[in-house]
Amino acid sequence: MVYNRNMSRNYVFAPGEYYHIYNRGVEKRKIFINKKDYERFLFLLYICNTKEPTVVKNYRGLTLAEKFNLSKKDTLVEIGSYCLMPNHFHLLLREKTEGGISLFMQKLTTGYTMFFNVNNERSGSLFQGSFKARHANEDDYLKYLYAYIHLNPIKIIEAEWREEGIKNKGKVKEFLANYKYSSYLDFIGEERFEGRILDRKNFPDYFQNKGSFAKFLENWMEIGDFAEV
Repeated sequence: MVYNRNMSRNYVFAPGEYYHIYNRGVEKRKIFINKKDYERFLFLLYICNTKEPTVVKNYRGLTLAEKFNLSKKDTLVEIGSYCLMPNHFHLLLREKTEGGISLFMQKLTTGYTMFFNVNNERSGSLFQGSFKARHANEDDYLKYLYAYIHLNPIKIIEAEWREEGIKNKGKVKEFLANYKYSSYLDFIGEERFEGRILDRKNFPDYFQNKGSFAKFLENWMEIGDFAEV
């Protein structure tokens, strides 16, 4: 099943609704070059999710565990899943409060752009315009997003897998199980600090256990029929 992803941003996000949010680097450039880049974006996913101002320099010197144990008040969105790729990212968000997604994304992308530009001695926009969004207002599409988002990293090792099928399923499964920059590990039950990024209680409980989640993804690996973003 292929879903049409073309959608205008000329609408207002509604509290309680689900949205697929994504963006890529300007001119399709890499936005994550090394481990520190990925870890900074993951931390920003966590710490920017609050109505309070976010001053990242206040957290210098903290370990990864300490950063993800920081308390927050008045979160803006609920994050159901995510994936970071070398030149783009995907988020599944639920609008929690009016204007929450827009404010969260403004804080997230501005904060990361400042970090990236300083570390790479560059200036200007890092992302390709405003973030893109699609309203996940159908149950089938919302469930499908868990496959689309979590299987995205396969392209790193098998670029044509969607068109040609997976050549080495064992290698792909091992790669996904070691890819730290998506919420896949949280869905298969791994305990880690980054698990605090997610707030899944207000998302449908499609997967009763890690086995059902793994089977769901395996089915989509066989189908491979995804629309490109």
